[in-house]
Amino acid sequence: MFPVDPGMLLAFVPAALALNLTPGADMAFCLAQGLRSGPRAAMAANAGIAAGCMVHSALAGMGVAAAVAAHPGLYDAIRWAGVAYLLWLAVQAWRAGPAEAGDVRSRGAAGAFGAGLAVNLLNPKVILFILAFVPQFCDPAQPLLPQFLLFGGVLSLGGFVVNGTVGLSAGGLGARMARSPGLARGLGRVSSGIFVALAARLALGGRG
Repeated sequence: MFPVDPGMLLAFVPAALALNLTPGADMAFCLAQGLRSGPRAAMAANAGIAAGCMVHSALAGMGVAAAVAAHPGLYDAIRWAGVAYLLWLAVQAWRAGPAEAGDVRSRGAAGAFGAGLAVNLLNPKVILFILAFVPQFCDPAQPLLPQFLLFGGVLSLGGFVVNGTVGLSAGGLGARMARSPGLARGLGRVSSGIFVALAARLALGGRG
């Protein structure tokens, strides 16, 4: 049996796409990764973000996310861990030296997936968003976990396409510019600034 009413799924898809197209933290993170380390790293980070969205959806479907949202102390602990991680990424981007020719596509790609996953999982605002948005399309008379996973999959896929497009565009530019030591250093400063802005947004945003 299909876990979601087809009519609800049809209503969910355009709503999810509209949200995916709205510039936000995930899009900015893929942009920064692309500028800093090239298209391969941008797509790896993008995949990590999509995986993080699926983890959040699973936790919401199992009721774990609701418990996090209901306990301010735990919520804030996750939030500040996310702030610290983004600031650490900012320092790494600031210190990064210029890439050798042909190296920009691979440098940083191995850890980009983990970085994208960590940034997404350490942003408790995603928990609140999924808890507020997805249940509007769920049937409470049916098992919730399959419904959350299906809707989360739609959100993840849309985000993967949209954020991937942004990351690849930035990555192509970064791959060309990073061969110049001066430009590479400038790209590192821009990426660092984006990470700092994301950290500030998370730190100041609270639960609102």
